Amino acid sequence: MGLISCLSSALDGSVIMDVEVQPSASVQGITGINGWRNRISVSVRAAARQGKANQATLHVLARALEVDQSHFSITAGHRSRLKSVRIEGMSVEEITRVLHTLLEGEE
Repeated sequence: MGLISCLSSALDGSVIMDVEVQPSASVQGITGINGWRNRISVSVRAAARQGKANQATLHVLARALEVDQSHFSITAGHRSRLKSVRIEGMSVEEITRVLHTLLEGEE
């Protein structure tokens, strides 16, 4: 499984990333991969109130992938820790390469 199982290509050329969000965390960033759920783990400092954790999740992903936040949107899981995020302007291969490099340093 691994990283590639968290990503899928949409018909319009965008990529859907499955994420698991930990709101109100002490550390903010991409923290790993939950292999059991096939989701990328993202921790955010923001509380899960009034969409603040959702915005923080998009911010963390945009900074990690070095893409403007306007290319990201949550397509499912607005009120859940398990979310699907749509990313425009990058391919599955590009995202996999960036995340692999990012997560390699944490192992």
